[in-house]
Amino acid sequence: MAAGVDRCFCASHNKQITNRKRAGFMSEQAGHNAEQSTGHHRRSTDSLLDQLQEAQQRFFRDFMDTATPTQNADMVGMYQLLMRELMQSPEQLLQQQARYTQEQFQLWLNWVSQQAGKETAPYIVPERSDRRFSAPEWTSYPVFDYLKQSYLLAARFTNQVVEQSALDAETKKRVGFYTRQFVDAWSPSNFFATNPEALKAAVDSNGETLSNGLRNFLHDLEQGRISMTDESRFEVGRNLAITPGAVVYKNDLFELIQYTPSTPQVNERPLLIVPPCINKYYILDLQPENSFVKYAVDQGNTVFLMSWRNIPAELGKTSWDDYVGEGVFKAMDAVQAITGAKQMNALGFCIGGALLSCALAVEKVKRKNRVASLTLLTTMLEYTDVGEIGVYLDEKFVANKEAELQGGTVMDGKELATTFASLRANDLIWFFVVNNYLKGKTPDAFDLLYWNSDSTNLPGCMYAWYLRNTYWEDNLVKPGKLEICGTPLDLGKVSLPTYILAAREDHIVPWHTAFGSLKHLKGDNTFVLAASGHIAGVVNPVSKNKRSYWIDGPQTGSAHDWLASAEERPGSWWSNWSQWLAGQGGKAVAAPSELGNNGHPPIEAAPGSYVKVRAH
Repeated sequence: MAAGVDRCFCASHNKQITNRKRAGFMSEQAGHNAEQSTGHHRRSTDSLLDQLQEAQQRFFRDFMDTATPTQNADMVGMYQLLMRELMQSPEQLLQQQARYTQEQFQLWLNWVSQQAGKETAPYIVPERSDRRFSAPEWTSYPVFDYLKQSYLLAARFTNQVVEQSALDAETKKRVGFYTRQFVDAWSPSNFFATNPEALKAAVDSNGETLSNGLRNFLHDLEQGRISMTDESRFEVGRNLAITPGAVVYKNDLFELIQYTPSTPQVNERPLLIVPPCINKYYILDLQPENSFVKYAVDQGNTVFLMSWRNIPAELGKTSWDDYVGEGVFKAMDAVQAITGAKQMNALGFCIGGALLSCALAVEKVKRKNRVASLTLLTTMLEYTDVGEIGVYLDEKFVANKEAELQGGTVMDGKELATTFASLRANDLIWFFVVNNYLKGKTPDAFDLLYWNSDSTNLPGCMYAWYLRNTYWEDNLVKPGKLEICGTPLDLGKVSLPTYILAAREDHIVPWHTAFGSLKHLKGDNTFVLAASGHIAGVVNPVSKNKRSYWIDGPQTGSAHDWLASAEERPGSWWSNWSQWLAGQGGKAVAAPSELGNNGHPPIEAAPGSYVKVRAH
């Protein structure tokens, strides 16, 4: 029995030893696997952080290339002026600070009362147009409601210090702009820890939104710009810029597209569209339901459109004269050669309108009369008030840009896009920072924002000339001040029926500045004011029946006198323009059966090649 016990004991003991060995081995193996797993995750994390660091370095290198020492010094100088001004009358600043401190204290008392169960009205509320705090979490969670209101008080105080200072009007305007940039940037909505929407989304998704946000951030660092739309949903030539037509002329600067007629008869006079060279043309031909080009074709017009090239390095020395001579004039030549029409109607959009107006002024001196009517969409001819973009401009900035670009350097389209986005930072920068990175969302598919992200490079020489002679010195409207294609420029010689459209909320071409074109163009002028802004005011299809426009105000007084007496009409201005253009179109003739002619055969189908080249 003892032997049996011994055998049992030994067997049990040996089994325990075996199990311990097996357990030890399994533990070692688990530890080894854990080390491998940890090492794998560490390598993945290290790789991700390396990617992030590399992308950040590229981003900041690009940023420093565009944020010049001159711009930075200018900002510092502006604030030094403000501080000197404030110190000369410190009692006003002390009063403002005392009032601000009292407001913050009252807000705190309100919050304490709320925690005690008392109902209290908000001490300060966001403006109705402020989307940053529209989510219910900003009100339903007391801490974040307090943060929101405290920020709004701080923002109001900071802006008022500048607004109520004794700085001269121009300096105050510039300091105020820079201040708003800072105030917008420090909003609690822009930081994960102080944004209740982002925090709730992270908790609800078990952190997936954080992972998605980091992925979106890395993607945008890689491409050097913030994604504003789901770009995978759009492609030029597939679902954008698809109005049927063909490229019928091409040179180094532009492609000329002729569109296929959609009516059996067309107006005798063709329509030439000169879009801005600072953007891609397809803002006028987005999708069939909101395409201005398609609408113009459907109204019985033979439509031609210039598709400007995204300028490569070898064309950096291209001038404003080249854009007129090798651009607009060559397009007119081709339109006449193809259609045989003695006259055409012409439309210019934004900077395209300025180019077209210069071309027509030169044509008048040369006693040519190829254009029967002119349409200008959100175009500045005089630059007395250029809006908020003017805060970036002074003699030093313009001179430095000339020195930088006159040698033929290409002006990077991304720099221009960033500059214009900064004018509406909350809508065009911070909204997407919060949406894409903090909330980890993919931006919605929006054709207009896809176009807005598709920037275009410009020739440095042309851009530097344009900057000085328009925005800085306002020379286009000074008769004889400039020579265009060897001819003294006098816009007063442009005397033909002209339809001028401005947009009431346009921050790029202020509508009262566009109204000023009336006194420089001597023909039978029609001025129309659209609702909304620079782009949405123009791209307002009749089918949507949205917004409104104003017409028939007196042209002899100021812009505001005109608006006070003008008639507001619901819907799109497109129908009003189409009726006006029909009166300039000549008789009805059979629509062309083919595009181009023997001298200008179709080269490729619309939208052509130039519009598909993206800026890098």
